[in-house]
Amino acid sequence: MTDRFDIIVIGAGHAGCEAALASARLGLETLILTMSVDNIAFMPCNPHIGGSSKGHLVREIDALGGEMGKNIDKTFLQSRMLNTSKGPAVHSLRAQADKLAYSMEMRRVLEAQEHLTIKQAEVSALLTQRQSVYRVTGVRIATGIIYHAKAVIICTGTYGQSRCLCGESITETGPNGLQRSVAFTDSLRACGIELRRFKTGTPARMDGRTVDYSKMTPQPGDVPVIPFSYSTDPAFVQKEQVPCYLTWTNELTHEIIRQNLDRSPIYAGIIEGVGPRYCPSIEDKVVKFPDHEKHQVFVEPEGAFTNEVYIDGMSSSMPEDVQVRMYRTVPGLENAKIVKNAYAIEYDCLSPGQLSPTLELHAVRGLFSAGQFNGSSGYEEAAAQGLIAGINAAMQILGKEPLFIDRSEGYIGVLIDDLVTKENQEPYRMMTSRAEYRLLLRQDNADLRLREKGYAVGLISEEQIKALREKRDAIEREKERLRKVMIGASEEVLSFMEAHGSAPLKTGMTLAELMNRPELSYDMLAPLDPERTPLPREVIEQVEIDLRYAGYIDRQERQVRQFRKAEHRHIPEDLDYSQVKSLRLEARQKLMQYKPRSIGQASRLAGVTPADVSVLLVFLETLQNS
Repeated sequence: MTDRFDIIVIGAGHAGCEAALASARLGLETLILTMSVDNIAFMPCNPHIGGSSKGHLVREIDALGGEMGKNIDKTFLQSRMLNTSKGPAVHSLRAQADKLAYSMEMRRVLEAQEHLTIKQAEVSALLTQRQSVYRVTGVRIATGIIYHAKAVIICTGTYGQSRCLCGESITETGPNGLQRSVAFTDSLRACGIELRRFKTGTPARMDGRTVDYSKMTPQPGDVPVIPFSYSTDPAFVQKEQVPCYLTWTNELTHEIIRQNLDRSPIYAGIIEGVGPRYCPSIEDKVVKFPDHEKHQVFVEPEGAFTNEVYIDGMSSSMPEDVQVRMYRTVPGLENAKIVKNAYAIEYDCLSPGQLSPTLELHAVRGLFSAGQFNGSSGYEEAAAQGLIAGINAAMQILGKEPLFIDRSEGYIGVLIDDLVTKENQEPYRMMTSRAEYRLLLRQDNADLRLREKGYAVGLISEEQIKALREKRDAIEREKERLRKVMIGASEEVLSFMEAHGSAPLKTGMTLAELMNRPELSYDMLAPLDPERTPLPREVIEQVEIDLRYAGYIDRQERQVRQFRKAEHRHIPEDLDYSQVKSLRLEARQKLMQYKPRSIGQASRLAGVTPADVSVLLVFLETLQNS
């Protein structure tokens, strides 16, 4: 028995869901294969979407036509905008999810999608044809059935040859006790694809009825709630929210951990994989930060219909008896009962240097990959990659240009560029500090930056793009108007300035100039601006940011123009670097391995120096003129 599809997606986690929905929405017959249809879009670790920098990714996914933002808007328990004491560049939305509802709602969306078939099965082998290079032809599942396809997208997450570790107990399983994938990664190695082992971990889940919240600090949600998706009616997300709670570890917690380090798989040498630097286990925190007397612990609800709570900040692979003693030293958890033990998980993932910027593997034509298999961590990073992989697999089949987002256009561009060009030695996590142009890449303007790209590939409707263009026009009109409205130094104005703690005017100033003063806002200036007409809050927000940070934005836009000169100097995909005689050996090897698509990407490769880039530029110039 065989079946034919345009695209096969392996895995139905956050990457797989976005990849499958994107390709199906573009009209391609898509098959998504998952180990369990009951765990579509499952959250095996933290029960939230968004957060610092990750909220940017969710907004960008939505701007391009993805699903994650819409889904969390329908299923959140609590929502907060983080970093509001800082500038708008680092504001990030974060929502606590109802894990079961999130999974069920995403499954409902997938089942309702035309051109999309869902099948529960374990993929045992990738099928290819060998000509000058490998070319994907389909997959074989464990029962022996073959499915043919023009493209395959690997979204296997942490299931490849995975094992879970809790002290001396080692279980050959996927996350949360789910079945792991055994044979599939062996078939990838047979195609010359290099794999490595990474590790991640998760904390214990407690019975919320046994937690003493009176000893903890409540962390309420924001009022009003700001939705993730630009398509969500803000009125829809205004609802009663569930609180989270903050508590802390202490010296007794740390002493129990130190006394039992020899029983930790991390420090006993049992774990082979490399763990995430920016989301360490509690034993890693205690060892690497010995001067810290305490560490934050957040107690977060897992859902509206369960008592289970997630102990964020205390992931561990300690034995169960140590976990019980360790957790019970934390204020509020003295009598808490563990529902699920903390554990570490090891898994197969891709070694660096094998991905193109389209997320297609160099070694096999038509084979794309996304998510933790690419060496990243996090639901949001996975979903962003899944969306791009799904779009580009579809574009390849349709004979259209692939979608590229560069570092100056979005956090998605930063994420993919870092995965493609850097030799990441640990699970990659998105952070605002990784984005050089973060003042331009704010979470509030993701639609203005990327929605046109989503429209160009076919995932954004005519109605949505019309609304975006009207919004952009309204922003520009209002900024121009404010630059023209002059305010004189009258008694009324001087009194207004004094009342708002602002320096008096010595000469006339425009409203735009007044908005550069941090103590004055667009709304506050209304008494001086009787001609203004009501505008949507999202328009006012953009006007205020653009005018207040105009000097910084202009400077960053000049930097972007310089950056794009290098990004637009394309390198032929089939360039024979052995012909570039003056290149150093290391640079030649790195360029041949990574196959950068532009001079900009080449310059970011480890081992490629500015001198090597100059040699390459001269060679390309000669090639062009010959």
